[in-house]
Amino acid sequence: MPQGLTFTEARQRLIEYGFNEIVEVSKSTPFKILLRQIKSNFVIYMLSIAVVISFSVGKPITAYTILIVIFIVIFVGFFQEYKAEESINSLKKMLMPISIAYRDGKKKEIPSRDIVPEDIILLGNGEKIPADCELLESFDLRVNESALTGESKEIAKIAKSNNEQQITDQNRIFMGTYIVNGRCLAKVTHTGMNTNFGKIAHLISTAEKELPLQNKVNTIAKYMVTIAIVASISTGALLAFRAPVINTAVLVDILILMIALSVSAFPEGFPIVLATTLALGAKRMSEKKAIVNRMSIIETLGEVTAICSDKTGTITRGEMTVKFIFTGNELYEVQGSGYVAHGKITKEGIEVDINKQQDIKQMLLASILCNNSEIERTGENNDYRAIGSPTETALLILGAKVGIFKDNFLYDRVNEYPFNSERKMMSVLFVQDGRYYVYAKGAPEVLLEKCSKAYNNGNEKVLTNKEKERIYSLQQEMSSTAYRTLVTCYKEIDAGNKSYEEENFTFLGLIAMEDPPREEVAEAIKTAKSAGIKVYMVTGDSKETALSIAKQIGLSVDTKTLDGNTMDQLSDAELAIEVKETTVFARVKPEHKIRLVKIFKALGEIVAMTGDGVNDAPALKEAHVGIAMGKNGTDVSRSVADLILRDDNFATIVSAIAEGRTVYNNIRKFVTYQLSCNLAELITLFLGVLLAPTLGWQTPLLVSIQILFMNLVTDNLPALTLGVNPTSKDIMEDKPRNNGDILNSELLKLLLGTAFFMAFTTLLAYFISFNVLGLTLEVSRTVALLTLILVEIASAFSFRSFRKMTLTRSPFVNKYLVTASILSICFTLVIIYTPFNKILETTPLNITGWIIALVCSSLILILNDVIKTMNLRNPNYISSTK
Repeated sequence: MPQGLTFTEARQRLIEYGFNEIVEVSKSTPFKILLRQIKSNFVIYMLSIAVVISFSVGKPITAYTILIVIFIVIFVGFFQEYKAEESINSLKKMLMPISIAYRDGKKKEIPSRDIVPEDIILLGNGEKIPADCELLESFDLRVNESALTGESKEIAKIAKSNNEQQITDQNRIFMGTYIVNGRCLAKVTHTGMNTNFGKIAHLISTAEKELPLQNKVNTIAKYMVTIAIVASISTGALLAFRAPVINTAVLVDILILMIALSVSAFPEGFPIVLATTLALGAKRMSEKKAIVNRMSIIETLGEVTAICSDKTGTITRGEMTVKFIFTGNELYEVQGSGYVAHGKITKEGIEVDINKQQDIKQMLLASILCNNSEIERTGENNDYRAIGSPTETALLILGAKVGIFKDNFLYDRVNEYPFNSERKMMSVLFVQDGRYYVYAKGAPEVLLEKCSKAYNNGNEKVLTNKEKERIYSLQQEMSSTAYRTLVTCYKEIDAGNKSYEEENFTFLGLIAMEDPPREEVAEAIKTAKSAGIKVYMVTGDSKETALSIAKQIGLSVDTKTLDGNTMDQLSDAELAIEVKETTVFARVKPEHKIRLVKIFKALGEIVAMTGDGVNDAPALKEAHVGIAMGKNGTDVSRSVADLILRDDNFATIVSAIAEGRTVYNNIRKFVTYQLSCNLAELITLFLGVLLAPTLGWQTPLLVSIQILFMNLVTDNLPALTLGVNPTSKDIMEDKPRNNGDILNSELLKLLLGTAFFMAFTTLLAYFISFNVLGLTLEVSRTVALLTLILVEIASAFSFRSFRKMTLTRSPFVNKYLVTASILSICFTLVIIYTPFNKILETTPLNITGWIIALVCSSLILILNDVIKTMNLRNPNYISSTK
């Protein structure tokens, strides 16, 4: 076994060479984020024009106030985008790749960024190569170097032989490429930016997919800007038409008001709130063990109609345990479960003496030597942690139960033909005392056909067809009760022959192991069904094993079950008919997965597909949502996936879908709310100008500085908190939405109705103050401003839910909204009762003004609850607002 570096040497080299990572060429720095708040920002440009105009006509107070507003807009945008960027970066860190390196003579899992030159690392099928390396050993190794060369052709790699003088690229592997077959032992030569990959890092793009949500929001923003400009010009024209005299001062006031009105209606907070909502949604998913690899997928998650899930490790626990062994024509039971080396091997309830059972010992020898996994004690009794596959780990734990470990054998491994999904078997060549032995393990239907003899009580005898039939019958019986089975065998070959045929083996034993379903999966499947999501089990195991697990988890098994062989015989049209009545797909290969994804997509399903191997990558790419395993998956599957499960748990997929639905619903809430506020401000000012001659009002009803204040305080703060509204309990009680628009007809009606009523209550407050009570212009204007602020805050509480009542619901359902509302009111008190009132052109109010504002603004709560009550009688409204 290689010694590798010591931990002390590794630390010294890490200091010398730095972390093994690629420096992001296009990384967002705080300065770049700050520039983005100014560059192409329509709001900033408009406000800047207003500043220039104000200074030029001798209104420095207005100019300085607008400058403060500009600073606040830039700062708020910077802060939110910076926080979102940090949140996304923290998620990426959670996806830190792990590599197996030899340290102090032992295999250790270390973060790939800690790899240093001279490290000895072990790599296998499906893994991304973490650094530039020189091959020391290779076993049927093929590498995809498309990340460097652009060609996807597999390249065979071999270790340099002793008689070769010079190392060539055939003896090297490079960072960023990945292994498509085989395994190898390699010595690291270059890390980080010193690798070939690092040298061309500027050519590699990790750009985010375009957000479909962003397109929808941009479309809404364009409509709103058009409305704002038309309303602003109309309001300005009315003011100019009714002005007793037209001079420079009047025109400047009108122009500044038009700019402020346009800004108030322009939804500049959308990008900020959208980015923050998505980032916080991704963070909440990460807390539930689901890591978003691409932000654009969050919207699609809410649309998923079909989940195609692997069985092993996803629906089941992933901790395989050997329960039965058949060897020497005898059946033995194995006690214990999981990765705890505690349990006896018994026959008919009586413990067997392993030292007297040559058949069991020989079978264990093959199971442990034909094995690339490792186990090590956790320090707690007989508990072990695994480095490698669950199936191979189960075999090592079986050996550990009777005190047999890899270290017990003085064999040298000479060659290996690795396992893959096509061959469904693995074999290794060992030499001991000059004699060469091949040990193999794999699927019974594959290996039994390659066995011509059987090992029995220390002797080899001919394996008859009758005995094969008995083994097949026993295997099918075990598979029907959810056991996964494999066969072990061996043979001796001529000395010095490193290449060998995988034929004429001697049968050693049949091993049955189980991987029990996760306890939470049955409930998750029930939840998925209630949400209108179909669940399919797609597994490489036998029909019998798959059906047994399906029954335990409540997955419908009254329908047909298809296996890979049957699928191969069906045309796409025939398969499309069959899948409608099928829940379980067994003996499935990676090529079957991608075919299933295409069939489901053609049937109109939004498909989520799980996978863990390198050959699953095409299916994960093809699916609407590709889901990779974080614990037992390969680097390749994780790199192409949209979602990564840190716990490999099916229930986590359902939780992620629920979160995706929540994020989308929250986006609809803050968009509808913010647009209703923007529109209310437009309507208030426009109708104020329109009604002025009849009611004797002085225009404008609200001045430009007041509008800008509202735009900052009562629009963006509550909207931001609506983006983090908690998940509704019934979020998974409705069918998936189908590419729905953010604003459907029902929400558009709600938006317009709310906007007009908010404007009406504001105008009502002004009318009562000015026309009924005869209060001064300054007081009436302040009452109207306060009313509009309070009515927008109250409306935010109504928008927490499109269906649940506001007055009968605790305000603390969304504690962030409560905090934002308190802050908004505090800021409002500052501009009314402090010297800032001179700048904002407000005046202190007595109790009468507050009563008018509070009564008028509270009407929105009553009205919205009445509207919700009426709408809940409409099934279309209920389904479109969940």
